[in-house]
Amino acid sequence: MSNTDILFQPFALKSLTLPNRIVMAPMTRTKAENGIPGAINAEYYRKRAEGGVGLILSEGTVVDRPASRNDPAIPFFHGADAMAGWANVAKAVHDAGGKMGPQIWHTGSTRYTEWEPDAPVESPSGLVGPDEPRGNTMSESDIADTIAAFAKAALDAKNAGFDTFEIHGAHGYLIDQFFWSGTNLRTDRFGGKTIKERSTFAREVVSAMRAAVGEDFPIILRVSQWKQQDFAARLATTPDEMTDWLGPLVDAGVDIIHASQRRFWEPEFPELDGEKGLNFAGWAKKLTGAATISVGSVGLSSDFIGAFSGEASEKAGLDALTERMEKGEFDLIAVGRALISDAQWTNKVQKGAFDQLEDFDAAALAELV
Repeated sequence: MSNTDILFQPFALKSLTLPNRIVMAPMTRTKAENGIPGAINAEYYRKRAEGGVGLILSEGTVVDRPASRNDPAIPFFHGADAMAGWANVAKAVHDAGGKMGPQIWHTGSTRYTEWEPDAPVESPSGLVGPDEPRGNTMSESDIADTIAAFAKAALDAKNAGFDTFEIHGAHGYLIDQFFWSGTNLRTDRFGGKTIKERSTFAREVVSAMRAAVGEDFPIILRVSQWKQQDFAARLATTPDEMTDWLGPLVDAGVDIIHASQRRFWEPEFPELDGEKGLNFAGWAKKLTGAATISVGSVGLSSDFIGAFSGEASEKAGLDALTERMEKGEFDLIAVGRALISDAQWTNKVQKGAFDQLEDFDAAALAELV
């Protein structure tokens, strides 16, 4: 087996069949005018499909709630115009031989720029971070309506021709704000002292989305320990806590866990299995039996946080990645910034043309090409 052969093994789960193990990571691009994906968005994703990516996950696209996005150029995933635009995106990707799923999102009470939505932002306890008030505490009626909005988005994804969808439950956004004890102080059934109790909202979202699309349509859930509000935050400090967190979500209908970390090579519990131990995706797979996607600075020398301050990143080797994948630690690997700079990244890797790979220039974040 050559160095990257493992990346180009096929993958199948339920109705989803992929030619390789490379996933385009969801990356916020804020290029949807009036919230409607248009021709430039379709062309952007089509190029990555032509570039050989096995599965494309869209940028986050928001459910039908009054303040579900934190930037005016984030796309909607509701309404006739937006859904027609997304159907065109799915068709463009399929015509190029690719597979795709939208990342379905609610940004909660987070702030991206100084822009404010027309309605107050919402979150489990009216907090954006620990001891940091922002927006409204969600009523049980708000929660029920939000769960229904996620379920409607699931059915819309299937009807628009997508192959799967990903629920965004990471990085300090709404679902993650329910998980996190720092932002969920509720005393009703959507709160609690344990991560299992605080996962009730997410479980009900997953269950409703599963009911909307049937058993054979694959569901991906993105989760993270870290938050944009606190890079050191941890929801699960032991494998038992991780099982309590993720196991019921798999039982509720999640097929693939997208375990987000900033650097894929970092072990999740080094105190248990050493500095080369299983990463977050590896532990998620071991504990739940679900398929997993890993992610984090693949093919580049630095993590993505620096990109937002204009930091470039040089291309890096893939030996550490392929070593973990050959051991079966996780099933799929998501690639982010490398695919923004180089739509042909996957094809070049398959051909062994590593000298032709491009470095990442943070200026590319301002473009959609």
